[in-house]
Amino acid sequence: MERQLDAYCEHLRSERQVSPHTLQAYRRDLDKVLGWCVTQNIGSWSSLDIQRLRGLIARLHSQGQSSRSLARLLSAVRGLYHYLNREGLCDHDPANGLAPPKGERRLPKTLDTDRALQLLEGGVEDDFLARRDQAILELFYSSGLRLSELTGLNLDQLDLADGMVQVLGKGSKTRLLPVGAKAREALELWLPLRAMANPADDAVFVSQQGRRLGPRAIQVRVKAAGERELGQNLHPHMLRHSFASHLLESSQDLRAVQELLGHSDIKTTQIYTHLDFQHLATVYDSAHPRAKRIKGDDS
Repeated sequence: MERQLDAYCEHLRSERQVSPHTLQAYRRDLDKVLGWCVTQNIGSWSSLDIQRLRGLIARLHSQGQSSRSLARLLSAVRGLYHYLNREGLCDHDPANGLAPPKGERRLPKTLDTDRALQLLEGGVEDDFLARRDQAILELFYSSGLRLSELTGLNLDQLDLADGMVQVLGKGSKTRLLPVGAKAREALELWLPLRAMANPADDAVFVSQQGRRLGPRAIQVRVKAAGERELGQNLHPHMLRHSFASHLLESSQDLRAVQELLGHSDIKTTQIYTHLDFQHLATVYDSAHPRAKRIKGDDS
């Protein structure tokens, strides 16, 4: 079973050309399934059926695995069995028709508009680190980039004259995004300082030694900015969530926000309509003359 799993992962790497991060996630999930098969004395993938796969899902759920994580695991199983069936090694899919337990949908954390402005409009020192970090924060909030999209950004993907940036998103899909005036200004102040570090490649964001900044380094710098300017935890995806929520709140154009975020399924984007409703409910509770009275009325 492990040999066939190795072959499937090699297929994902060489033929499907999935990212290393995705491949690691698939392998991690499928190793859980393989370990379960060992405990259940299942000696081949063809012997795993829906009842025993359901038992694994129930066990992981009882151990605190989220519905989202279990859905990802089932997706990995379906991919494996699609491969096994194609190779003539199996003739069924135990994950077919199996759904994860429904979990409580957690809304993403965002900054409200005032807090976002507080973060971005503080004083910025005219030095390498401060200008770089400001450009990072502005670009995250201006264009809604994912962390991986920002770390992979190269100079030829930026067009500051026209205020556009081209990013490579999930599934190797490219999309063209607008860059706001404040982000353009921050980038224009950063790029001359970047050149002084003698960069090793065309990365937009580099260290003082000229090396491309990795995801962990950017997370650390964003966290530090949140603690310094807001006194709270801050991570790159919170800026992406804030970008989406504020844009939807102003435009009410869900399809446009979907395109800007690079979501393949609009259901993923629809979570921001719940955030928007929360904002409206807060405004109602604070502004409507009878809101609090009705809320507290037990009759």
